[in-house]
Amino acid sequence: MLGTLFQNPLVFLLSAVALLVAITIHEFAHAYAADKLGDPTPRLMGRLTLNPLAHLDPIGTILLVFIGFGWGKPVMFDAYNLKNPRRDAAIIALAGPFSNLLLASVFSIILRVWSSPLSSLSLYSPILTPFIYYNILLAVFNLIPIHPLDGGKILVGLLPSDIGHTLDRFMQRYGLWVLLLLIFPVFGGVSIINSIISPVISVLIHIYVPSGQFI
Repeated sequence: MLGTLFQNPLVFLLSAVALLVAITIHEFAHAYAADKLGDPTPRLMGRLTLNPLAHLDPIGTILLVFIGFGWGKPVMFDAYNLKNPRRDAAIIALAGPFSNLLLASVFSIILRVWSSPLSSLSLYSPILTPFIYYNILLAVFNLIPIHPLDGGKILVGLLPSDIGHTLDRFMQRYGLWVLLLLIFPVFGGVSIINSIISPVISVLIHIYVPSGQFI
């Protein structure tokens, strides 16, 4: 992504803003879900806001600029405030990716309206494609069922209690290392995770974005 800054500053700026929007809505959705499920912790920590500054993580922001993918500051919640901790934790986790796909859907509808030959905004419609792409990317990546990603918490919440607790303890200890191993480009310079999620992202992009609209 940093290389794009020198090749095409406008694309770099759009990509950075799109990723910032995707991260902000993702983390806000976690905070909103936790608050609605009875835990005021995110609200008390100032996370129940759409202000991007409340959701930025220093390392994640730096990586955003250098490699084009980053993350936000994790939303903390207190499971003791939840009526059904395992189920509600899974709902809170799901809220992030769901919000990204919902926002991508909204941008997709706007894009199709703008792309109409009858629309005076058709020339500007490709501007929306980075916002769709990064929301899809963030949603799909976070649905991978490994801690500390949202998918790990969702999986634990869906499994029977005893299996879920066992898996949760294992992933709390080793999940990050497993994730790093999967991200590291091992086979032919391509990571295992990239090989898994790229086809999914491509299918969703094909659904959400009319052909020829990417910039």
